[in-house]
Amino acid sequence: MAVAEQRVAERKFLRGLYEDPYFPDQVLDQGVAILTALCERIEAERPADLAALYALTDAATEEFNALEAAFEAAGSEIETVAREEIAEEFWVIASAYGFAGADPERLVGARYW
Repeated sequence: MAVAEQRVAERKFLRGLYEDPYFPDQVLDQGVAILTALCERIEAERPADLAALYALTDAATEEFNALEAAFEAAGSEIETVAREEIAEEFWVIASAYGFAGADPERLVGARYW
């Protein structure tokens, strides 16, 4: 399913991380896939409130938690710069779908990174 919301469909997720050789492209590609799948789930499920949105972002955050091992295997990690950029992408997605009042920290509240 293609993402319909133009503000996220046209966005280059994790752009800043791709520009830094410390972060391996093949792992970032997996992160982009997680963010894209989150957009698709939001469009399919149409969360009615923040609680429903947070359930979706928690699931996506858990996927990023699992991705930490891939970063480490590639000699990288989800460190401060990556944490901030990933969290920013979650907020951009929430805002694009009408949840501009979402708590940025709560959007990635399930994170281990």
